Parts: sequence; C-alpha cells; structure tokens
Amino acid sequence: MKKIEAVIRVEKLDAVKAVLDTLDCPGLMLTRIEGHGKQKGLVQQFRGREYKVDLLPKYKLEVIVVDAMAKPIAEAIMEAARTGAVGDGKIFIYPVEEVCRIRTGECGEGAI
Repeated sequence: MKKIEAVIRVEKLDAVKAVLDTLDCPGLMLTRIEGHGKQKGLVQQFRGREYKVDLLPKYKLEVIVVDAMAKPIAEAIMEAARTGAVGDGKIFIYPVEEVCRIRTGECGEGAI
C-alpha cells in the first residue's frame, strides 16, 4: 500500500477531486495548509502599498491506495493540478505498512 500526499493550489481542488472520482479512488483526506517553495511567496499591492505574502494558501490531499494504483493516481493528480507556473505544488509517495478500519477491526488492503 502507498500513501500519496499532494500539495496543490487552492483553485485546483475541484479538478483534482473530479479526476480522483473517475479513478474510483477509495477516499481522501484534505487539509488546508500554508507554505512556500522556491518562489518564497509573492508581493502584492493594497491601497498603493506593497507587501509580501510569505506563506501562500494550499491544500494537502492525502490518499491511501494499493501499490498498483499509486502511479496512475499520482499522474492523474499531476495532470489535473498543473498550470505550468511556479507554485503548482508537489506529490510525495510513501510506503504504508498497515491499515486498519476502526469500525470492523479489518486490517490490510481490504480496510482501504
């Protein structure tokens, strides 16, 4: 099993959720986060004054999938979230040792 963590732009959430629905993704977890990468934030103007926004709003999507689905789902997220501009986000894939469903006590791939 694999855990896919994707940090994406806020405006790309609907597109990413739609593509995950088409792939029958078993479920997802969503967290609102703030951060920056190489772009180090951005400079905006308000009432004639410039100010720097260091931490930009993003979403972190987490999905647990069977090994065979990890690459197709990561590629689908990448396609749906891509704008071609700096700040599109990142995808991280981690191994998952075990998953257990609390309600039934079922463990393993069947608990996904």
